[in-house]
Amino acid sequence: MSYEANLRVWRGDADGGELQDFTVTVNEGEVVLDILHRLQATQTPDLAVRWNCKAGKCGSCSAEVNGRPRLMCLTRMGTFEPDESITITPLRAFPVVRDLVTDVSYNYDKAREMPPFVPPERDADGNHRMQQIDVERSQEFRKCIECFLCQDVCHVVRDHEDNKPAFAGPRYLMRLAELDMHPLDGVDRRRLAQDHFGLGMCNITKCCSEVCPEGIKITDNALIPMKERVVDRKYVPPTWLGNAIRRRRQ
Repeated sequence: MSYEANLRVWRGDADGGELQDFTVTVNEGEVVLDILHRLQATQTPDLAVRWNCKAGKCGSCSAEVNGRPRLMCLTRMGTFEPDESITITPLRAFPVVRDLVTDVSYNYDKAREMPPFVPPERDADGNHRMQQIDVERSQEFRKCIECFLCQDVCHVVRDHEDNKPAFAGPRYLMRLAELDMHPLDGVDRRRLAQDHFGLGMCNITKCCSEVCPEGIKITDNALIPMKERVVDRKYVPPTWLGNAIRRRRQ
């Protein structure tokens, strides 16, 4: 069964733009990315859209559909009513390159700032060993496809551009938590997370977890535990006293 859908698509570049209205045929089972491809093929061949796998695994086709950050290849047109107007805009937290394509280099800059994994010396037989429960804890975070939807929806950067230099965003705070929880990592990342990457700016609204296409519980399993680790390191009285004594002796 086919029908005609009303689309409002943002067209423009870094200097400005506007929403343009289109009517596009929709077939049963199609996703938003299918409709944009049809729009390119029939009406706007110069429409800029970033995509790659069309399977929800590359994270390339991130955009905002009716104001919600989504992967367009996973957003079925059946989600919306046939007479509903569907608005598609670029990720709001990042500078627009053209149309639906944004400059997400902020995220790669933060990735380069992450201290690398530092393992200990191997056991006498040449192996590293860790408990299975520790493997499973880190494995959830490794599912991240870096679609940057969590970065886009986080109001700390979405609504406050000037926070970006001091705030890594949920994706990279999760990376810090993943490494800090790793029993074979030799770097204490707790003070770094708080003082350099802005962990304290996160107020755990869980919006990042809500938009994650991989279902990673970013807030509950990464950000809150990392905050607890920072508190243990900086504010628990015995730890704080020990740190104060060491500073005086230096």
